[in-house]
Amino acid sequence: MGDIAGSRFERRNIKSKEFEFMTHRCRVTDDSVMSLAIAKAILESGGRYDNLGDLAVKYMREVGRRYPHCGYGGMFRQWMFSDDPTPYNSFGNGAAMRVSACGFAARTLDEAKLLSRKVTETTHSHPEGLKGAEAAAVCVFLARERKSILEIRDYVNEHYYPMNFTLDGIRDGYRFDSSCQNSVPQAIMSFLESRGFEDAIRGAVSIGGDSDTIAAVAGGVAEAYYGVPAGIRKHALTFLDEYLLKILVDFENAHPI
Repeated sequence: MGDIAGSRFERRNIKSKEFEFMTHRCRVTDDSVMSLAIAKAILESGGRYDNLGDLAVKYMREVGRRYPHCGYGGMFRQWMFSDDPTPYNSFGNGAAMRVSACGFAARTLDEAKLLSRKVTETTHSHPEGLKGAEAAAVCVFLARERKSILEIRDYVNEHYYPMNFTLDGIRDGYRFDSSCQNSVPQAIMSFLESRGFEDAIRGAVSIGGDSDTIAAVAGGVAEAYYGVPAGIRKHALTFLDEYLLKILVDFENAHPI
């Protein structure tokens, strides 16, 4: 839902929380497609996760190739269509945009970190890529475990990124940056400052930059913490085709909040 709402602002930043939330100009991008590919890999692993890395490679390529024009980065596109897909040491925020399912499926904090690493190191093997993905997955897990916003903030501040800024303080000067280190903290802060699910996504979009990805990460944590209003969910599902919708429903049935 963050991906869809942010999709029309990725290259046309709005720098405001006041916008129509989802319109006909919105779309599903690679953030959603890859999130669902990882969800499918987790489903197929059957809860054992020893082969999760191989399944992540299989389904990111299999699902991704069905949607070849949804905004993949150049290095990931090359990996997706390669005959020999190997990690390429990326620290791009594609690592973090796709791991929310890890936080929803994990049974412990350590398992959330393990699942994140297994699906991330297949492509984004740079330490900053691994850290960004883990931070996103851990925030989803902590939110699902009903930790307070202050507790989540303190954990991120201690283990991942200094959370010593505000959205208002960075909004005017923030520019497009697709690295984990310069977009994942901003996504997490969008949740930390939020007053509800929709507000978290609006906050993420409002700072500009890589709007769909920042909002996708923020939205995953916000869903785990607040749940999703029925009207927003119903509208968002109209953007998914039958294939993607089935993955989502199957995953939600296996891993209810």
